Amino acid sequence: MKEVSLQSPSLKRGRQRGLSLSGVSFLDNGPYTIAVEPGACIGLTGRSGVGKTQLLRAVADVIAHKGSCSLDGKLCDSFFPPVWRQMVAMLPAESFWWYDSVGAHFDTSSDLTECTKLMEKVGFSRDIMDWQISRLSTGERQRISLIRTLINRPRVLLLDEPTSALDKKMVSVVEEILAERCSLQRISCLWVGHDIEQLFRVAGKVYRVETEGFKEEVAI
Repeated sequence: MKEVSLQSPSLKRGRQRGLSLSGVSFLDNGPYTIAVEPGACIGLTGRSGVGKTQLLRAVADVIAHKGSCSLDGKLCDSFFPPVWRQMVAMLPAESFWWYDSVGAHFDTSSDLTECTKLMEKVGFSRDIMDWQISRLSTGERQRISLIRTLINRPRVLLLDEPTSALDKKMVSVVEEILAERCSLQRISCLWVGHDIEQLFRVAGKVYRVETEGFKEEVAI
């Protein structure tokens, strides 16, 4: 019988090795093989419709795929699916909302002090948790979704155009927050985007996603 881990991310022990993809393929795309060390960010770009978002969804184990994804050498299949998706967290370009208020989307066990500080960094007042989702602009939803993801302390971030709806000033703020969190918490990050200049700011390496695999970008 397959061993399934039910431990929360905070209880993980041992040497961190980051995220590894080996021969990952889905539909007619792939195979994709890459390793993202703890604290490192890799940028992914490519033409619209090539499968960048679907690749992130495959890594998050929300669509069928072949090949293997592992965290610290442990295969995705060895984890209970919700645990894997908490550790390997995908932030879609447009997040889902289930409740009427902002606060209802945050776990009551979350560190409220940390949450408040992060919310203030991205421009929200302390009463943000009482706001109705319906009053939020696209950019506000994008910022709140980011904080909602970060507060769960993932081990891997799968970011799909995380600043696409933000103005230039807030883009810089979000880039700074993500760089700080990835460095301090040793988060491995895959960042999908079309802005090549941004990808070279935030990532150590940038790859072009093709249907048959990755092609490394070497210059802006």
